[in-house]
Amino acid sequence: MANTVAEVMTRDPITIQPGAPLQDAIQLLAEHRISGLPVVDANGALCGVLSESDLMWQATGAPLPAYIMLLDSVIYLKNPTRYTQELHKALGQTVQEVMSDHKVITTTLTASIREAAQLMHSHKIRRLPVVDGEGQLQGILTQGDIVREMAYSQAESLAATP
Repeated sequence: MANTVAEVMTRDPITIQPGAPLQDAIQLLAEHRISGLPVVDANGALCGVLSESDLMWQATGAPLPAYIMLLDSVIYLKNPTRYTQELHKALGQTVQEVMSDHKVITTTLTASIREAAQLMHSHKIRRLPVVDGEGQLQGILTQGDIVREMAYSQAESLAATP
């Protein structure tokens, strides 16, 4: 079995820039049958991820926040800041307006497959951008990459036994 993320990851993943029209991102996702895109700036530094989940706000819209009126005051039952974020995702026209950019979980080229899989599992993410020491995107590791490596390793060990 491969030992490091660098041995299994997809190199040179399809990316998009933050200022790109959202329609371009949707086309890339559909054409390449992928569920997410790393978002990189003009220098190749990772600044976010755009996933199918982010795009669902475009299809569903943001729900109105729950509130109650008390003595002519509005009391929100949920965080109004979150509603504002959801509304921006629902109405966004560029990748930057819709992408997830809060604390993108990443890994490094030298991380073990086990460490990366644990990271993905604990954060409930399906794709893990791989960056170098300067934050430059080097590749992407998906759950599918890990499963394919497991299958390859299993087939190799079966072939090695007499």
